[in-house]
Amino acid sequence: MTAPIRVLVCDDQALIRTGFATIIDAQPDLEVVGECGDGRAAVDLSGRLHPDVVVMDVRMPVLDGIKATRLLAGAGVAQPVKVLVVTTFNLDEYVYEALRAGASGFLLKDAPPAQLLHGIRTVATGAALLAPEVTRQLVGRYAARIRPAEGTPDDVGLTPRELEVLRLIANGLSNGEIAATLVISQETVKTYVSRILTKLDLRDRVQAVVYAYRAGLVT
Repeated sequence: MTAPIRVLVCDDQALIRTGFATIIDAQPDLEVVGECGDGRAAVDLSGRLHPDVVVMDVRMPVLDGIKATRLLAGAGVAQPVKVLVVTTFNLDEYVYEALRAGASGFLLKDAPPAQLLHGIRTVATGAALLAPEVTRQLVGRYAARIRPAEGTPDDVGLTPRELEVLRLIANGLSNGEIAATLVISQETVKTYVSRILTKLDLRDRVQAVVYAYRAGLVT
């Protein structure tokens, strides 16, 4: 049998933390390996417990969730941990900053239990938990803040078709929508997405979206 997904729950509100842990532990394919109430403890426990996914609150004492996420999953981390951010406010700037810090996705705290479980499983596979329409809103709202270019279309190392796919990803299109737009199969789109992530050394679609905007590939 496949080993269960190991989850660390980090939230400064004990009631929410306990609720999350109870929901997660009730699943045969998930296992809560630890709980904590601040970002510093999350970083320390992750180093000892090696969870597959950290469910991370944003606003916490000692060390907030954004800084903790950067230490766990940010650029240069030797063994990054997958982080699923939970927040009270939809699309607030803290969520955006957490995604830039390395989080693989986010959920609202009032999401149904099924969404929390789906989010953990999705992030654990290496996929990003951002619906296309959420990507459009999130990046559209903060595009001006991440516009400073880190590259240009000529020097990012992608083929013209890969650049086209990256731009469509950054505009919030799903694989199916990209396939329809370019008149290619969804399997071909998946291949292009995989190549883009590999070439740019990105972990998931969230990072690809941020990269595209910072490189000035999307207007």
